[in-house]
Amino acid sequence: MASRIGGCRRRLLLLFLLSLASQTAFSWKQDEFRNCNQTPFCKRARSRKPGYCTLIADQVSISDGQLTAKLIPRPIPNQEDGEEDNRQIAKPLLLSVSIYQSGILRLKIDEDPALDPPKTRFQVPEVVVSEFDETMLWLSRVSTETLDGDSAPSSVVYLSDGYEAVLRHDPFELYVREKSSKSRLVSLNSHQLFDFEELRVKNEGEEWEERFKGHTDTRPYGPQSISFDVSFYDAEFVSGLPEHATSLALKPTKGPGVEYSEPYRLFNLDVFEYLHESPFGLYGSIPLMFAHGKSGKSSGFFWLNSAEMQIDVLSEGWNADSGLSLPSDQKRIDTLWMSEAGIVDAFFFAGLGPKDVVSQYTAVTGKPAMPQHFATAYHQCRWNYRDEEDVENVDAKFDEHDIPYDVLWLDIEHTDGKRYMTWDSVMFPHPEEMQKKLAAKGRRMVTIVDPHIKRDDNYYIHKEAAEKGYYVKDSSGKDFDGWCWPGSSSYLDVLSPEVRMWFSDKFGFDSYKGSTPSLYIWNDMNEPSVFNGPEISMPRDALHFGGVEHRELHNAYGYFYHMATSNGLVKRGDGKDRPFVLSRAFFAGTQRFGSVWTGDNTADWDHLRASVPMILTLGLSGISFSGADVGGFFGNPEPELLVRWYQLGAFYPFFRAHAHQDTKRREPWLFGERNTKLIRQAIHVRYMLLPYFYTVFRESNTTGLPVMRPLWMEFPSDEATFSNDEAFIVGSSLLVQGIYTERAKHVSVYLPGDELWYDLLSGAPYKGSQTHKLVALEDRIPAFQKAGTIIPRKDRYRRSSTQMVNDPYTLVIALNSSQAAEGELYIDDGKSFEFMQGAYIHRRFVFSNGKLTSLDLTPNNKKSKFTSQTVIERIILLGHSPGPKNALIKPGDGKVEVGLGPLVLERGLGSSSSFVTIRKPSLPVDKDWTVELV
Repeated sequence: MASRIGGCRRRLLLLFLLSLASQTAFSWKQDEFRNCNQTPFCKRARSRKPGYCTLIADQVSISDGQLTAKLIPRPIPNQEDGEEDNRQIAKPLLLSVSIYQSGILRLKIDEDPALDPPKTRFQVPEVVVSEFDETMLWLSRVSTETLDGDSAPSSVVYLSDGYEAVLRHDPFELYVREKSSKSRLVSLNSHQLFDFEELRVKNEGEEWEERFKGHTDTRPYGPQSISFDVSFYDAEFVSGLPEHATSLALKPTKGPGVEYSEPYRLFNLDVFEYLHESPFGLYGSIPLMFAHGKSGKSSGFFWLNSAEMQIDVLSEGWNADSGLSLPSDQKRIDTLWMSEAGIVDAFFFAGLGPKDVVSQYTAVTGKPAMPQHFATAYHQCRWNYRDEEDVENVDAKFDEHDIPYDVLWLDIEHTDGKRYMTWDSVMFPHPEEMQKKLAAKGRRMVTIVDPHIKRDDNYYIHKEAAEKGYYVKDSSGKDFDGWCWPGSSSYLDVLSPEVRMWFSDKFGFDSYKGSTPSLYIWNDMNEPSVFNGPEISMPRDALHFGGVEHRELHNAYGYFYHMATSNGLVKRGDGKDRPFVLSRAFFAGTQRFGSVWTGDNTADWDHLRASVPMILTLGLSGISFSGADVGGFFGNPEPELLVRWYQLGAFYPFFRAHAHQDTKRREPWLFGERNTKLIRQAIHVRYMLLPYFYTVFRESNTTGLPVMRPLWMEFPSDEATFSNDEAFIVGSSLLVQGIYTERAKHVSVYLPGDELWYDLLSGAPYKGSQTHKLVALEDRIPAFQKAGTIIPRKDRYRRSSTQMVNDPYTLVIALNSSQAAEGELYIDDGKSFEFMQGAYIHRRFVFSNGKLTSLDLTPNNKKSKFTSQTVIERIILLGHSPGPKNALIKPGDGKVEVGLGPLVLERGLGSSSSFVTIRKPSLPVDKDWTVELV
């Protein structure tokens, strides 16, 4: 009887789990998630009117190189002693302003620890890189200035040669302005909407609990939200705040004529089949906003806070009835920032242009990691490849159809009962042999490792984690137990450095049995996803290391899990192998640890279209290595949609096809010979351009600039680019326009700038500063090389990028109106960290006055060297008239033939036109030389 009852209970639990999984895995129900009116801190903040804040900055001084002050309520005239004061701030708050190199301002506002708050408010650790802290400028003095209309002076401090920061005392306001014109750039609390709910001890009878869909949040410290307004001056649009499936320019969410009624939400959630054109938050959160104006100047604002956040973009006239007189009549975009918890830890970025602001932000949170070379090539994934035979067949079919790929992925079904870092012994009995077979062709494998740990005493990871107390706790202090793919699961408390170090060790070959050096990792579900939790997430009152509530940490949980995984792969390789870890959840700083993708999209044209602004927004926020599932995760794409997606995805920084287990198989050869050819051609374009992509990834690694950029980043004063998020530029040389409609006959392409653009595959020239109506060709989407640039290529196609290492290069020189061009080529060993010691080749190619010169960009003091025997076998000149018959090579006084040749060698890819070509110059890529046309 006991066993029968136990069996019934198990079956009921299984049915419950399947029901929850079906709700989350196969549909997106809006009522499963809270809106602003169901989120008390958001509802409160949104209801406040301009002028609400009564704070003034008091006791302003310089302390330890920072500007410091106390924020106190403005005294109320004629208040009788003992009269109750109902204002929002009960105790003074501490304020500090720090100035850093490159014109970065940091503002911190927190409770005063000397006044004994019930606990220390959470500050997100390990996001700001240590190198940034070392760039703080030591303030030695503060000047004062009485602003127009004020009765008391304000404090002014140096920010950079062109900018200064102003702390207005009464009413409290902080802003950045230009020195010469006194024009504002970005400000906080100009509308006096600042509010800071201080932690309190619960009084008897107070109701602090919040309830949603049968879940109760105990809120042991009561309301603790923060909100304030931020204004961007002389801005035409704002962007940022990933992750949302919206346009690149954020649309107003509140005020006259708004399209959306909800704020942009930042709360990492497992959202299946998400809607496009919605302000609803998805898998990751970066509280960074970017503003840009007609002058070409940009500004930015970043709030380092990992609690739930809601941000309104306010339409013009939102405050028409406030009666508040602002100190500036500059055109501006106003925004309202609201967070459930944490402190104010905000960064103001003042840049001459958009590239400056991105570089400033990544100076704070870190530059993107340099990926392994293989990771920049094509990835093949499905939920799930069934067994080793399936893997072998798929791998063989790529070779049979002459389609290169570099990585084959395994989803959750490869494990032993959803126990991560294990293998199903029936379906995958020989995992090491399977990986070695792929590695013999230069290919890798990726397996999934999610954060939910199956509660099974026979599972070594669970047993050890439970014994060591390494799990997140529930509000009562017990190990949190939630439901996910394995059933009953617990979640590692990755906020703890000790837990992260322990988990990192689990990726060692002695622990992760069946893994090899060619196996890399995929972190999914790390928002974290909890099927039976509120909003399919972890309860906000769950407890982490140091007594931190999950509400304070939530948006950074996946970040710390990604960090631990990435560090685990570094440790596995004894610090010699760059990690590759894909993460679904992300936060500020994620770019230092790996790549992300845009989650569970759908096989429809709208999601193809939405992928571009989503990836562009990630790039602006530091995450250069990102992409969208080619073909759409859900649904069955029609062949035309699939082909168009491959043609666009070939230009994503992260290029992976992926599909849900309930979809039809969709490997590239399953849609007929013609479509197979078209997909093959799209993938061949990516492999042809791998040298250029890898060079741009290196630029991103050193400067923070995105690989895939909005047009206005390269043409910041061209207003025609401001609303264009259907096209993008890879690096600074390659413009791509997607085709987003079924059976399109024509496509319009705007080409910015005054110079020509050359069709990438046909070489046809098109004028800049014009919109061109082009025939929508079946075999490719519009892509153009900018005049004045040089793009390196590899034109031979092999099974994988690894097998192309020693293949020669082609240089495509697109001449501008001055018959000049320049470009770069970066090469290293593609896998180790030796490049950080100078072991790389970095060449600048300059063409001018009929002469091409190769210049060395590597530092003289490098500790390591890297050499290569590869050569440049073709040089193609676009925009050069035929005439020269020979080219002289120096040093060596060699002479090679100049003639006409095709732009691309593969038949059917591009046009049959011929261009001036220097044939077989055999120029070493790691040496100085010149080639002169004669």
